[in-house]
Amino acid sequence: MKLTIDFHPRLWSTLKSYSKERFFSDLMAGIIVGIVALPLAIAFGIASGVSPEKGLITAIIGGFIVSFLGGSKVQIGGPTGAFIVIVYGIIQNYGVEGLAVATVIAGIFLILLGLLRLGTIIQFIPFPIVVGFTSGIALTIFTTQIKDLTGMTVEKLPADFVSKWIVYAQHLDSVSLWSLLIGVASIAVIVLTPRLIRRIPGSLVAIIVMTVVVWLLREYAGIEGIETIGDRFVINASLPHPEGFSVNMETVNMLLPSAFTIAMLGAIESLLSATVADGVISDRHNSNTELIAQGAANIVTPLFGGIPVTGAIARTMTNINNGGRTPVAGIIHAIVLSLILLFLGPLTKHIPMACLAGVLVVVSYNMSEWRTFRSLLKNPKSDVAVLITTFLLTVIFDLTIAIEIGLLLAMLLFMRRIAETTKVSVTTEAIDLSADAETHVQEDPLKVPQGVEVYEINGPFFFGVANKFDEMMRKRRTSDRPLVRIIRMRKVPFMDSTGLHNLESLCRLSEKDNIRIILSGVNPKVSEMLIKNGIDKRIGADNICPNINEAMEKALKYV
Repeated sequence: MKLTIDFHPRLWSTLKSYSKERFFSDLMAGIIVGIVALPLAIAFGIASGVSPEKGLITAIIGGFIVSFLGGSKVQIGGPTGAFIVIVYGIIQNYGVEGLAVATVIAGIFLILLGLLRLGTIIQFIPFPIVVGFTSGIALTIFTTQIKDLTGMTVEKLPADFVSKWIVYAQHLDSVSLWSLLIGVASIAVIVLTPRLIRRIPGSLVAIIVMTVVVWLLREYAGIEGIETIGDRFVINASLPHPEGFSVNMETVNMLLPSAFTIAMLGAIESLLSATVADGVISDRHNSNTELIAQGAANIVTPLFGGIPVTGAIARTMTNINNGGRTPVAGIIHAIVLSLILLFLGPLTKHIPMACLAGVLVVVSYNMSEWRTFRSLLKNPKSDVAVLITTFLLTVIFDLTIAIEIGLLLAMLLFMRRIAETTKVSVTTEAIDLSADAETHVQEDPLKVPQGVEVYEINGPFFFGVANKFDEMMRKRRTSDRPLVRIIRMRKVPFMDSTGLHNLESLCRLSEKDNIRIILSGVNPKVSEMLIKNGIDKRIGADNICPNINEAMEKALKYV
């Protein structure tokens, strides 16, 4: 079978019917989104453990590639809060080079997902897992910002959640009142701005206002102790150049789990953002193309010192709300950020760290989805277990462990639920055919003759149910042995290899005990699988019957 590549960038198709009116609409949206992305890119960069211009570089290069190659008309790519925790942890353990290697590997994973047409598979990740690790990330981001928000004097913060709060409690006496006031005021400005001015982002207003206030306080009031970006970083206001990094198999093997987490997180967040955007603009994105574009962005961006890229739902919605309807708006947003980096980059050194912490506190609150989290607690216990487990693992350990164990737990609970809903029953007296899909007509109960047992499997015949069926058969073997066993499979949508193996074992043992096996109501897909594995030859092709009536007539010949 020939594998066709599902890669159709929306930019190429939209340009065929592009107009001057559409350009000016995209231009305005791109400028506004670029301005909105500025404080977020800086804040996400610093919180991730890199310098502020690295956040801007990620938004510029990653945002350009996502818009140029992506499968959505309006998706805006760049750094997001979801990656802060995992990026910070990788840098702490493996350094900036380790982050670059992990991000490139993640990009390769994403491209493979797109090439293999697995874009739609992401939607099967259970919702409690998504909410659990999103809420966990939000709490972790909030925790990492306490130091800068309060201006605490702490030389080095520990990596884990609990130790951070212990250190905070030990350094309460070092809280800077001025930093705390700037941080709280920044949060207030961000929250109140939308009520007064809808088109200008509150985070940008907060950064401009607080930067001016802190500059005046330091220059004219002589107030010290309010740390700014320039006190911690040297801003390189120039276009980036490619940076090399060394790669070896040992490093790759160590970083594979982290790369997998980046890829999964990026795929989930970008496709979720694209899906939400589709609902607003009445469009449909190409998920496979979007994954390929996200993968390309994550391969190229680290070469210029950037951090992981994904679709950013807040910036995507800002793009839509301001008239952006084609990928041109996303490209303009990247150009605007480039101009800001080149001409206004040096001014970013005056931005107070407490203000950026305030921006991230608001981001973490919006990410927390606490209302959704609370509503999920009313769901079945299995969903609640997945939600709480993923949340706690994200907070206490790290996102890699949370996603891996969360997915494993969700799969196990799902399989248990399927196994519980699949029933195996045995009948030796009469069968009610009044609502029988096999016969299509209402009939009187079908009497089961002596020496015949009728088993029915209601649901998927996979490994969880196969063992249940095998256990029932073992119990029946200890009682009086029948001459014929009819197995009704009309409600079996599929079989796996374990179910097939158990059926083969039953046929083999029954053959040894001189018991005939007849299959009834087997659907075409299951029948094809049985024939491929030689079951028809073992029991006789004429013993695979289309309905229970024919199966019973066949059984009467053997008793």
